[in-house]
Amino acid sequence: MFRSKKLSKCYISLVLLGLYGCSNTGVLPEATTRASLTTDVNAYQYLIGPGDSLTIFVWRNPEVSGQFIVRPDGKVTTSLVEDIDVAGKTPTMLARQIEEQLSKYINNPRVTVSVNNFTGPLSEQVRVIGEATNPSAVSYTEHMTLLDLMIAVGGLTEFANGNNAKLVRVVNGNQRTYEINIDDLIRDGDISENVDMLPGDIVIIPEAWF
Repeated sequence: MFRSKKLSKCYISLVLLGLYGCSNTGVLPEATTRASLTTDVNAYQYLIGPGDSLTIFVWRNPEVSGQFIVRPDGKVTTSLVEDIDVAGKTPTMLARQIEEQLSKYINNPRVTVSVNNFTGPLSEQVRVIGEATNPSAVSYTEHMTLLDLMIAVGGLTEFANGNNAKLVRVVNGNQRTYEINIDDLIRDGDISENVDMLPGDIVIIPEAWF
């Protein structure tokens, strides 16, 4: 009898432990907020990102010059300098960094960096989700507006509630949400509802309730 009660207690403990383990799944941390260097639509700065093709030219040193693809980890490896972290930098910023590192091997190096194709960091792209015809991430272009963005994603679906859309933007390191009226802009032609976009903006378009 004593043995039976002891086994029953052990069984109950195991069941409770299993239930606790199943319920204690944890909470994932919120995605990291990454502020863009561009905070003014009139001062756009392109940032290098994974997938970009770079031409690094070192004056009078062709043996260390060449074309390089930015790896998924945001780095490139040159002839003299390994694993240079290039993602999130402007071409000019990167050129000065490479000059500093090459100065260990070359007297007074002069470096120029140019970008041959443009992908940029994911955090710099403008994302449209929800009831757009083609929800997608769009590479930011200087002076892009909401109207330009909606053209790029094919406009709204017939089920969209465009006047209840939200624009999420990082301001001073914090995410802020703004109301935007896309229906008035593209269906009614109210150009006063057009707004400037910035790198990293997210546009969320909900479904209408009929």
